[in-house]
Amino acid sequence: LKMGGKPDEERIRNDALGKLKKREDAADFRLPAILNILHKYSESDLLSESFVADAKETILNFKYWPDELEGWSWTKTARMDSAYIYKLLHDDDKTNDADAVACQAEFDRVDAMDDMCYWSENHFILFSSGAYLAAQLYPSETFTASVETGAQRMVKFKPRVMRWLELRYKSGFSEWLSNVYYNEDMPAVLALIELCEDREIQQLATMVMDLMAADMALNSFHGSFGSTHGRTYENKMSGLRDHTRPAFDLMFDTNDPDVGNMSASLLAASEKYRLPHVIYEIAADTRRAEFVNKQRMGITIDKNTFGNWGLDTRSVENGGCLENAMTFLTLEAYTHPLTIELFRDMLDTYSMWGNKFFAPFKESRLLIEHPELFDTVFDTTTGINTLSKIASLAEKDIARNMRPEVNIYTYRTPYYMLSTAQDWRAGFGGDQQSIWQATLGMEAVCFTTHPAKQGSDSQSTPNYWTGYGTLPRAIQVEDVVISLYDIDTTTDIYLKDQPLYTHAYLPRGKFDKSVRQVADNGVWFFARKGDAYLALFSSDKDADWIANDDDKKKKGKYEIVANGEKTVWICQLGSRNEYANFDAFTKAIVNAPLAVDAAAMTVAFQSPSQGSLVMDWENDLTRNGASVNVSDYKRYENPYSSAEFPADIIAFKFNGNSLILDFKNKTRKVTNACDSGASRAH
Repeated sequence: LKMGGKPDEERIRNDALGKLKKREDAADFRLPAILNILHKYSESDLLSESFVADAKETILNFKYWPDELEGWSWTKTARMDSAYIYKLLHDDDKTNDADAVACQAEFDRVDAMDDMCYWSENHFILFSSGAYLAAQLYPSETFTASVETGAQRMVKFKPRVMRWLELRYKSGFSEWLSNVYYNEDMPAVLALIELCEDREIQQLATMVMDLMAADMALNSFHGSFGSTHGRTYENKMSGLRDHTRPAFDLMFDTNDPDVGNMSASLLAASEKYRLPHVIYEIAADTRRAEFVNKQRMGITIDKNTFGNWGLDTRSVENGGCLENAMTFLTLEAYTHPLTIELFRDMLDTYSMWGNKFFAPFKESRLLIEHPELFDTVFDTTTGINTLSKIASLAEKDIARNMRPEVNIYTYRTPYYMLSTAQDWRAGFGGDQQSIWQATLGMEAVCFTTHPAKQGSDSQSTPNYWTGYGTLPRAIQVEDVVISLYDIDTTTDIYLKDQPLYTHAYLPRGKFDKSVRQVADNGVWFFARKGDAYLALFSSDKDADWIANDDDKKKKGKYEIVANGEKTVWICQLGSRNEYANFDAFTKAIVNAPLAVDAAAMTVAFQSPSQGSLVMDWENDLTRNGASVNVSDYKRYENPYSSAEFPADIIAFKFNGNSLILDFKNKTRKVTNACDSGASRAH
């Protein structure tokens, strides 16, 4: 359409409009494109009248928030109450059992709504921005699901949009550096920049887009977004499969062109967003001898959350509100001890017990609705009688997909990059996070995980390669990362029977050379890519590459398995710039003093580059006797920027170019050296 061509209307009807009409999961991913089409091309001869009418009707009939129940409200009768059903099933009268089943069936019928995910960080902005822009387009029309006019909905959704943008600006992303979900955030944010008539929203959206671009520039290696990730899948195995790759190419000219991507398409078509040149220059600054970027992202849920962020964790009956609940769910804090009661209120009020994402909670509905029955159900005398206390018992397992505050450390040279979420939730269950990664090329990467499930064909996460059964304690110091794994064998709710081994992804076919060498207290694996070198240590002396069915497809073995409930992994990087050659690197590493006790979770490594590194499960990592700080980082701290956390003013400066963002005054000042010092303040 932008280039004057006619689109395939039937394909759009079958795909995007079809998903929106059926209210399928991820239908909201189609909203930015459809809204751009309706806003800009409704009067165009390039579209048929019937298509425009169909698209308009679809947008008006779509459901944008879980409370939009089309004039119907949940009526939860006494017969549906889980305690009543439990009593019928556990009394001495077996004739009541059939009535109990009927009562449960009544509950299940009332609860059948839809299976859309409204609440994770990317879905929240896709739904809320989509709702606002649709309302702006049709202010006098009635939206079916909410029975509200567009004008009414603009008033309702602006605070939601602004709250999301404010948190992303001040604290960054809970789905930190996601090479999957930044690609969903960008279309929503770009749609606000391009289409929104509210100047305040448009300006803040532009500033957040700048920061997403900066995140990508600061944590990439020659076009590969090979950093730690708050959410990712097996995409992390190759920069060629990165969902953000087309946007990288368009913004930074660092990849081979890749098309068919919504973020890149909306960037290309945008008339209002221009990447600040300083961010381009930062992305292009790949020959710097050493580069360190420290960032803090996300928020912490504790007794200070209300004071720090204005977010009340209390349940509705105790003064809280469901708007806060939806915000907490952007970091997927369903089952945190402080928010689980608020989550229970959402299940009832929004009729979400039947949503496929929350259906597993039905199995525990009795204790969720009536925590006072805990001792009765388990025939014990613990005195546990609140939902918060129950959640505390199994927090490490049931809160595994939650993403609170993270401190990110990325170290880069012209030859390699190493990136880690420092000491993040060690011992907790994980879901889709990637804690550390070494990147030596687009496909020459290395990382370790604890498989959550046996077999590599599971679609639900966490699974064999995506996420973790148990998260490690991982700490990085420049070109070295130490990861301690202590597998939690007590979890029996979300994940059961976790495998008692960890594994590494080190694809031999993607490196120029790779070797294995047994040491006194474990085994070293070495790999070379060009002039970049990698050493990976496992405390399991029998660890080795294993055979997989797809080895041929990957051009060689790629998985290293280390058996044991407790395992120590160390990754050390180097290059021709530091060592005479690859053999000199391997010799230096093998000869470096190393004392490891996996059972005690202790490491003392005399790194050739960092000196003495001493680490255990509980205490600070020390380098040459001094503690290494891995917490309370700034919002940004690197050669181009230093911004406090939470952020107010964020400035990037390099090569005479600058970007100065001021949240309080909602100003954005761009200075480009190529404009002879001219600046544009917006």
